[in-house]
This record gives sequence, C-alpha cells and structure tokens, in this order.
Amino acid sequence: MTVILYLFIVILLTCIDQYSKFIIIQNLDLGEKIVLIEDFFSITHVRNYGAGFSILQNATVFLSAVSILAICILVYMLLHEKKLSFVSKTAYLLIISGAAGNLIDRVMKTYVTDFLDFLIFGYDFPVFNIADSFITVGCFLLIGELLWESRNASN
Repeated sequence: MTVILYLFIVILLTCIDQYSKFIIIQNLDLGEKIVLIEDFFSITHVRNYGAGFSILQNATVFLSAVSILAICILVYMLLHEKKLSFVSKTAYLLIISGAAGNLIDRVMKTYVTDFLDFLIFGYDFPVFNIADSFITVGCFLLIGELLWESRNASN
C-alpha cells in the first residue's frame, strides 16, 4: 500500500508541475512577462537549457543522467530504509517529483520551462518553476531535519 501511495504522490506532484508549464506555454509567448505584484513577483516565460541559476547550459544529457540517478537513489532509500521519518519521506517525494518534472522537460524538449520570477530586495532572482520549488523545499526539509537531529543529539 505504501508504494502505491508514494507513486500516487509523485505522479500527482509531477502532473501539477507539468500542467503549470503547459498553461504557461499555451498562454504566454517566450519572454512575455505578466507583473502580478509590482517590483516583487511576475510570471515570465523563459527556457532554461541548464540547471539551477542557468549553470551547465546545454548539458541536457548530463543533467538528465544526474536526475535519473538522483531519482533512483531516492526511490531506493524511500523503499528500503526502515527508519525514515515522515519529514524525510516527504522530502524524498518532493525531490523525486521535482526531478521527474524537470527530467520530462529535458527529455521531451531539451530545456526546462521556467516562469516564477521574483525580485527580492532589489535582487532579480533567477526564474524557476514548480518542480524547482519541490526540489528546494525537499532539500530544506532534509537540512532542517539534520539540524534538528544534530541539536537534539548534542543535548
């Protein structure tokens, strides 16, 4: 039953990511921007041929291989580690879903569709997507859990 629940969650989150990208592609021209909150948040349709912060431009095969490897490792850990906390399981599912969402883009189009565009304290943050958000939240959950465990172990 647990495997089916994990699969459902990954498919659901990956579909949310893919649908959001579909909506952007269908409704905004490449480069088009819709300002939602002046000087803070816009929807901007861009293509990212690299990874986060546009590093590793045009390394589609490498980035796809890294995504597949990360997904495989996390799925293995999710299914075989007996003492994973709820937080770790949630983090792994978010990271797997985000990696899958961006992997689909890379395999199908050789680029990732990004659209969430923030200007934070004058810094124009790199445009990202929902899959990137899943990965980031998952990583922060893991870091938070490690810090929490480390703090409790030292007390």
